[in-house]
Amino acid sequence: MSERREHYAFWVKLATRASVLVVFTLIGLKLWAWWVTESASMLASLTDSLLDSGASIFSFFAIRYAIQPADNEHRFGHGKAESLAALAQSAFIAGSSVLLIFHSTEQWLRGDTLPQTDLGIWVSGFAIIITFGLLVIQRLAIRHTNSQAVAADHLHYQSDILLNATVIIALVMAQFGYTWADSAFAIVIALYLIIGASKIGWDAFQALMDRELEQSQLAEIERLAKSVTGVEGMHGLRTRAAGPTRFIQLHIELDDRISLLRAHAIADEVEMELMRAFPGADIIVHMDPMIIAQVENNPSY
Repeated sequence: MSERREHYAFWVKLATRASVLVVFTLIGLKLWAWWVTESASMLASLTDSLLDSGASIFSFFAIRYAIQPADNEHRFGHGKAESLAALAQSAFIAGSSVLLIFHSTEQWLRGDTLPQTDLGIWVSGFAIIITFGLLVIQRLAIRHTNSQAVAADHLHYQSDILLNATVIIALVMAQFGYTWADSAFAIVIALYLIIGASKIGWDAFQALMDRELEQSQLAEIERLAKSVTGVEGMHGLRTRAAGPTRFIQLHIELDDRISLLRAHAIADEVEMELMRAFPGADIIVHMDPMIIAQVENNPSY
């Protein structure tokens, strides 16, 4: 395993382990609090944590599979397992949020009162504190790895801060007689989670469909390739990403009269420039004589 891959593995493993530890702690506390308070918004928070547990466990194993190096059966590596993990998270979140809306609507119509709301407030406050600690770890992991699965987890746990704060507000309002607030806030939380799930799912789907790298990165690839002495032009750029690995393929246009050795040296220099900007990338540089490039790019030439 290369030094870069080891660095990547350290951070994503740290983030997923922290995520699993936090989510199971929260499940135990919120289950107890919901059982005592009978709060719909606390049930919303518990449902979210149960979803987190499934998603975090899935990510825990998917990331460990994704960081394995390429083998004879998977020549391009296993990085797309991260996108599958993110797609699974979105499905977990969206499905349970819909069920939560039905439950909260039913409770609203019944007009249930809530016992012992203080417990729910204290549990939600503690949840905010430990979730914030997890977000710090995840932010560091994303900064060091740009992992799609950790980023999806991070986005969801960011919403958990808002979710737990909303639960506190709903329970405080219930103490003052606004019992409808508990169910109403639970529905708002569920809708917010559905929106977040849609974004996570769409990004994961695009990654699985081999979406191009960001436009700024494409521009940087073209700039670096054309900056190498001897490169007269560039075309046929294709890119994609799978987990920690970015795949870059391009054609460089060279003077018709240079030797094969000189052309190969120029291609190597282009590859080194790109590797410095995109460490660990899988890069293929194809060499075209100018005359061939002109014919390919302009059939009427």
